[in-house]
Amino acid sequence: MASSAKKRAMGMGEKPKESENSSEENSEDEDESGEDDSDASEEINEDVMVDFEAHSISVNDFNGIKKLLQQLFLKAHVNTSEMTDIIIQQNHIGSVIKQAEVPEDSDDDDPDEVFGFITVLNLTERKGVQCVEQVKELIVDQCEKNAPHSVTEQLEQILNDTTKPVGLLLSERFINVPPQIALPLHKQLQEEMSEAQRTNKPSGKCHYCLMISKTCKEATKNIPARGGAPKEEYLFVNAEEEFFYEQAALKFHFSVQEDADSCLSGRWSFDDVPMKPFRTVMMIPADKMPAIMDKLKEYLTV
Repeated sequence: MASSAKKRAMGMGEKPKESENSSEENSEDEDESGEDDSDASEEINEDVMVDFEAHSISVNDFNGIKKLLQQLFLKAHVNTSEMTDIIIQQNHIGSVIKQAEVPEDSDDDDPDEVFGFITVLNLTERKGVQCVEQVKELIVDQCEKNAPHSVTEQLEQILNDTTKPVGLLLSERFINVPPQIALPLHKQLQEEMSEAQRTNKPSGKCHYCLMISKTCKEATKNIPARGGAPKEEYLFVNAEEEFFYEQAALKFHFSVQEDADSCLSGRWSFDDVPMKPFRTVMMIPADKMPAIMDKLKEYLTV
């Protein structure tokens, strides 16, 4: 499938800002030159609005997809190279997000940069594949450590039931890309899965969708709950994934504090409040997807 076959405008968003290091380097250069160029400072801090488009996944997207997978799995023992290869091979399902138009005089090193992607990997169909088994081992191990035994039993039962396939729903993007982009991406993905099921292609039929979401929790915040017990509040990095959480039949959280220096890759702040990074695992029945899509349409329609 040609990359341009699924090209379409997705909306506006902030172009990812320069890294902290590059900002510091710019400051040092200004100090050394003794110049106070206010115009340059304004240019660095300016939010640049860009259009995004979705494209079919191609082999040229390998590095961009792998980078986003590493953002999700961090130091977990998951072969992200193998997973990226599988995502590219089954390009009848999924999309990548790219900048709509890159001017010829742009300073971008990579005008074809991947800003995000979405796809589904059928874990049941790919039983025995290394990266698939590593993902299952990761979530079962973390479930045993962070959830009641009954939840672990339920998780293992779902993963081992070959009559009800489980699809790993991957939806990753840079934090600067707005959540509104998720609506057309998820809508397109559902249509592609339906077509794959109709034509008997891989990843078409899934009874459950497994999601591993990036979440954060304030380091010192305790929220009173009914009965006086403290309640923990998790913030979803991809805001729309809270709607999936509400419909999940099984869910738990685990900390990735030791795997990451910060909650997110890229520059992000929450009123300078210290945040702890987590991953939230959700198992969503496929028959709940219409209700989730309704929520996405209600809250993300521009």
